[in-house]
Amino acid sequence: EVQLVESGGGLVEPGGSLRLSCAASGFTFSNYGMRWVRQAPGKGFEWVPSIKRGGGIKDYASSVKGRFTISRDDAKNMLYLQLNSLRTEDTAMYYCVRGITGGERGQGTQVTVSS
Repeated sequence: EVQLVESGGGLVEPGGSLRLSCAASGFTFSNYGMRWVRQAPGKGFEWVPSIKRGGGIKDYASSVKGRFTISRDDAKNMLYLQLNSLRTEDTAMYYCVRGITGGERGQGTQVTVSS
């Protein structure tokens, strides 16, 4: 059974930072590209960044490029998202997702950016 468990969310002031983590199990993590998506209140899902298997190729939505960094540790079956220079519009539930398209997602971790 595929399991993805996100953590690291919280309340942060604008300009602050957070590091999200996703613990993966139930599949061979290193064989899959992974991505983060987010859902703001009342809105649909928005792709944030993705990372190909092996970690050499990363892609970012224009809204987060230069502020967010995706990474992975295949030895630990972990996916990460470093969020810097956070803005109020980054407030959302953040999910890690198996695969570059489609795929399963975890239960999410809430990020709230507010002063």
